[in-house]
Order: sequence, then C-alpha cells, then structure tokens
Amino acid sequence: MDDSSFWAGMVPVDDSALAVTDSGGAGPCVMYLNGQFASRAYWRRVIAELGGDFRHITYDMRGRGRSRRSASAASFEAHVRDVGAVLAARGVERPLLAGWSYGAPVALHWAARNPGRVLGVVCVDGGYPYDFSYAEERIRRLWRRSAPLLPLLAVLGMAGRMSADQHAQSNIELSDVCAALGPVLDEVTCPVRYVVATGGNLGGGRDEMERMRATLGPVLARNPNVRMSARVASNHSRILREDFRAVAAAVRELAAARDRDTG
Repeated sequence: MDDSSFWAGMVPVDDSALAVTDSGGAGPCVMYLNGQFASRAYWRRVIAELGGDFRHITYDMRGRGRSRRSASAASFEAHVRDVGAVLAARGVERPLLAGWSYGAPVALHWAARNPGRVLGVVCVDGGYPYDFSYAEERIRRLWRRSAPLLPLLAVLGMAGRMSADQHAQSNIELSDVCAALGPVLDEVTCPVRYVVATGGNLGGGRDEMERMRATLGPVLARNPNVRMSARVASNHSRILREDFRAVAAAVRELAAARDRDTG
C-alpha cells in the first residue's frame, strides 16, 4: 500500500460494512474509536490539530454514521473485533488507539488482548472501571420512548441506525463491560493516557460522572503504564470540541515515547 495516499471506502465485516477513511502518510498511525452512538465526525478538531505528522484512520461503527446496519450493532465484542478488521484492511500493524467514551473500553480491550500490537491508548473521558448498576427495564423504557426521534438523532450523529431495543441493549451491556474493566486495565502493557473531563453528561449527572472518574485513582496506583495526561474544564459531551488540544497533546506524548524507544 502507498502510505502517502488518501483512501476512503467500505470495509466488509460479518453482515455489515464499515465506512472508513485513511489519510495515508508515513507518520505514526492513529485510529479513532467513537462514542457509543457517535460518528467519526466528532474527531475532526483533534485530527486537524495533529495535522500531517500523523496518519489518521477513522470509521463509523456498525449501525452508526455511514456504516451499514448489523444484527450485532449493539454488541461490544463485535466492535472490539472490528478494530482488528479495519487495521488488517488498511495494513496497519501497530497503531495508536484514541477512544472517546464508549470507544475507550473498546480500545483498552483490543490493546489488552493484543499485547505488542498497540503503541499506546488515549482514553478520552471513558474507560473507567465503574459499575453503573443500571436497571435493565428502566433503560429499555427510556429508549422506547425515544424511538420516534431516533432517525433524526442518527442523522445528527447522536444515535445509531438501530432499533430502540438495540440502543438499550448496548447501554445495558456497557454497564457490565465497565464494571469488569479493572482486570483489563491491570493487564494492559502498552502506555495508556487519560484525558478526563469535568461535569455531567446527557446520560448522567455531575455527581455520578465524578464518582465514575474517581475509580481511575486505584488503577493509576497499580499499573505504571496507565497515567493521567490532563484533566480539562469541558464536560463529557463537549470534550472533543472544546479540549481537542489536550487530546492531541496526549497522542503526541505517546508518539514521542515511541520515538524515544526506537531511536
């Protein structure tokens, strides 16, 4: 593959196909993993800040953005597998992974399961080992009430091209994934950097979000590979828009560590 060439297209996976963009270039490759129902468009400010010194790969997860629908669009395991599928399709061996919100645990799981294949992980206000203790029926009821708005929200990059039940199942599963994230964070051997927001989120108030972020403290004490890069003023929803420079700085920090190790 010619690393200098831009590429955009569809990567087939199971019963779906993922819309992928690859900037090309010879610099360190950064793969961006989106929020739970978000599209790759959210990363545009981070990518612009990092510029041509990096190779940027973005994609929409199954059932989101321009990617096709899938029976497994709500499956966390499917999204973890898709990281490898996109990397293989683009011929990338050792990327940097940057994940926001839902994308952070996806990145951490892929890194922990593929030691030696990831240069580093940047977790953007996500990847906390916190038990949300969501009531399943309450989550399903909330999404069913939102069903009439889902087509519009999908166009706006705030929901997937999925049913209300799939949205609910994704939320329910995420609670279990986060509650079990401690051992994953203990096992990860590549450098991990966190960019942590403040305040609340559409799906959680400030107090709950701060309790969630506080679970990172014991992890930092246990695993020296995991460090805090920055705590920023913006909240969870606006962090990629308002504090994109802090996210880009964390990516640069990991790229510089790679250069020192190989220099």
